[in-house]
This record gives sequence, C-alpha cells and structure tokens, in this order.
Amino acid sequence: MRSHRAGELLLAEAASSPGTTPERARNLLEVLRLLVPFDGAWLALADPAGSGYHSVASFDLDRPIVEFLSGPLMARDIEITGTDRARPPLSPSDLPYPAQELPTWADCLIPSGINEALALGLFTSTGRHVGFLALLSGDRSPPSPVTRRRLGRLGPVLAHGIDPMRSLLSVVGMVRGAEAGVLLCRDGGCRPLPGLADDALLSPSSPALVIARERVDDGMVHSSFLWPRNSPGATGGHVRVTALSAPEDSPPALAGLALLTPGTGLRRLTPRELQVLGLLVEGCSNQEIAHALAVSPRTVAAHLEHILHKLEAPTRTLAAVRAEREGLYVPSLPHV
Repeated sequence: MRSHRAGELLLAEAASSPGTTPERARNLLEVLRLLVPFDGAWLALADPAGSGYHSVASFDLDRPIVEFLSGPLMARDIEITGTDRARPPLSPSDLPYPAQELPTWADCLIPSGINEALALGLFTSTGRHVGFLALLSGDRSPPSPVTRRRLGRLGPVLAHGIDPMRSLLSVVGMVRGAEAGVLLCRDGGCRPLPGLADDALLSPSSPALVIARERVDDGMVHSSFLWPRNSPGATGGHVRVTALSAPEDSPPALAGLALLTPGTGLRRLTPRELQVLGLLVEGCSNQEIAHALAVSPRTVAAHLEHILHKLEAPTRTLAAVRAEREGLYVPSLPHV
C-alpha cells in the first residue's frame, strides 16, 4: 500500500512537471508501470476537431502497432466501445461480443500476441476529454478489480499530464487582458478556448477572424491589430485581435489561437486614422488610400500629417513600422 501511495505521488509529480507534452507523457507511462502491470502502452491526445487521436507516447510497442492505433479504425473502435466517454477502464472481457469483431483486435493486436487490455478515456477534473490510454498485455487473464479501480482513480492525473491546453493557456497568459478567444484548427474551423468567453468577432464568418487565420497560416508566430467593435466608423470603439501560432507540442490539428483584448493605448488616433494606417502598413500610396476610403488625396495627406505627429515618426515608412509593431491599425477587409 505504501509503495502504491509513493507511486501515485510520483505520477502526480510527473504530470505537473515542466517540459513538452511528449516528454511528460513518456514519464507518465514509466511511472504508471510501477502501479499498473502492462506489457505495452499507448497514450494519445484527442483531436480537438473530433476526428481521431494523435499518438503522444508509447511503451514497448512496435512502430506498425503505434501507427495502427493512431489510425481511423482505432478511433472508430474507441467510439463503438464507448471508451471516449467518462467511464471505468474497459477490458475486452467486458464486451458483449468477442473482441475479434473489432478491427483493432482482429487486424492488429491479436496477431501481435496481445490478448488483454485496459482502455480508458482521459478526462480532466472539469470533464473535458483530452485523450485515451490503452494498456496492453500478452496475458489471457482479465485485469483484476483492484487494477481497474487503481487505473480509474489515476485517470484525471494522466489527463492533466497530457492536457494540451496547459501549453496553450500558458501562451494565452502572456497576452494581458485577454477576454475572449478561440482555437484555430487546421481544417479551417475553430473551437472554444477553455476559460475564455465567446465573441461574435471570433465567429467563423467574422472578417477579423479571417485576418487572424491568414496571419497564422502565413507562419507569423505573433501579430496583433485593431478591429472596430460595432462598425467601420468604430462608434463602439476598438478591440485588439491577437493571432498566435500554436506551440510546437500542440496537437497537429491545432494551427493557433485568436484572442480579444481591450483596444487601449491608441495614441489618440481616430478611427479614420487607424484605417489610413492599415492601408499604409499594407504598402498603399496616398492615391490608393484615397481611392479605398473614397476621400481626396488632400484629406489623406492631412490624416498622414496627424498620424506622423501622434506616432512621433518623421517618415511614413517609420510610421508604418511603428504601427505594425504596436498593432496600431485596422487592416483592410479580407477578400473572402
């Protein structure tokens, strides 16, 4: 009992350790083997887009087995057996039909000499599904009730250890005052960001989100810009949109994040001047700016004079650089 308690403390320590998600996942499996017997193990992250699982660590499994488990047949079998829901660990002996009826067992595990397993969906303490664990054994005897209970108790610890939101939320924490946000998926969709509110400006059809996604797709690690809250005239003021690339240890399905923060520190720039700055950042000439905003070149020149003064920039080039660096502009509408 004392050794098991010590092992559980080691597991909790490994789950809370720094480093990348794959590093923590590997450490978790090494410690878990002290608590729950297995011959091989597979630990995977759930795709935020809901299209399967991404292998994050394995233990004593050949590459073909890991590749199979990471494929669509395994994802289908997880769904069929209900191990993508919060429930006690599942063994093939619990199924109301032979395990051979599942492609994962018939085509992969049994031919590899694996006869038993414990499968567990991994959920955080708040009920968010983050991954899946399979502990595999060549033994033909079903896992004992004690082993099942122990693994079930350790599920939230394992989920905390591989939770990709940890690295994502640490990135969010670097953006002060974030009030709303979404995850940008590589398939073009977006998902809620736990802990932050939704906002209409971050809906899939929002021009602001389209621009943020373009920044991430272009490989920009960090960029920000301003967006009018209610209308092009910004009668409701501006918010700042920050686009961030996903950390390297994020699931492959995630491309980045888009966050909203209050539009403060605008250097007394007017809504129209912010529009002019946006076109200036995009390299437009005075004539092109005048055409885009349906004003005269003389009006554009007057706006630029005020902009240079407020940004303390002697040239339009320096004004554009300073505006882009500080996110002090409203980009033009994307072509969608």
